[in-house]
Amino acid sequence: MSDPKTAPEQILSAGKGYCGPKHYLLAAMYRKLGLEVVFATFPFLWNDPDLRYSPDLRTLAAAVPIAYHLACRVRINGRWVLVDTTWDPPLARGGFPVNEHWDGLSETRCAVKPLRSAVRTVYCRTATNEPCRNNLEKELHTLDGEQATVDEAAHHRYYLQKTAMRTPEESEKISRFYPAFEEWLESLRA
Repeated sequence: MSDPKTAPEQILSAGKGYCGPKHYLLAAMYRKLGLEVVFATFPFLWNDPDLRYSPDLRTLAAAVPIAYHLACRVRINGRWVLVDTTWDPPLARGGFPVNEHWDGLSETRCAVKPLRSAVRTVYCRTATNEPCRNNLEKELHTLDGEQATVDEAAHHRYYLQKTAMRTPEESEKISRFYPAFEEWLESLRA
């Protein structure tokens, strides 16, 4: 599901998917409504203390290098707002920040805790999924560490550039983590 051109179709047929395909589909839907959308990519670590991992999964998560989360920024009523649809309601049991009862106007909670620079920590809460911007901002100002791209191809190039820097050891750690992580998500949904 990593191909931005086919991801929306694939996620609809599979009925599930990770952040990339979900937000490619969401962007396509918003654009059909005539709304402006940019992709927001956030670097983060999977070893989030709020997630209720088993000890074995926690060990695997601690070994995973920086990952990159995709969400959308949508211009709604003249303001750029974060719209993140990553986690479905049953995943709240695992400590995931689920966006229930969104009003359709304000920012949603980010699905991950973005890594932020030391300078940003002086002005903004750290280690949180809560939005860190004035809800009245009309201009798109990215947060430290956030990469904004205007289309799927630009996001895909950015993601490939970042992940191409991984060592074989890091890739091995990732390949051990994700299947165990996906199994855990399915158990939370059961």
